[in-house]
Amino acid sequence: MAVIMTGKTITSTSMELVHQSGAKILVTAPKDNGGDGSSFSPTDLCATSLGACGCLIMSMFAANKNIPVRSISFELKKEMAASPRRIERITVAYSIDSDCSDLDLRKIEAAGRTCPVRVTLGDRVDIVDSYARA
Repeated sequence: MAVIMTGKTITSTSMELVHQSGAKILVTAPKDNGGDGSSFSPTDLCATSLGACGCLIMSMFAANKNIPVRSISFELKKEMAASPRRIERITVAYSIDSDCSDLDLRKIEAAGRTCPVRVTLGDRVDIVDSYARA
């Protein structure tokens, strides 16, 4: 399945991304790379995609297995390498609000580690993850 997305610069350091659904995201260059940092940078989107993908995969897994989960959230830190400029490390902490058994919690965590963004990043980015009950 293919998804069509477009992007167009607004200024020399910002652009608008448009998803085929019509949803829009403003992207700006970060302050340390000449932008104003007023919105997500491209690497911020990449890093946040890991957190979002993990949450959605865990949530869908729990729903498909009838494991009661109220919500799943994340907080992450993206660290950049200087040369070449790239994402070096993403530290992500997932919080799972559920009264499920410890075994089901481990199954949910294992599902989260299979998210397509994580698989795509592979060994190119150091991913440090943790999972806790909310």
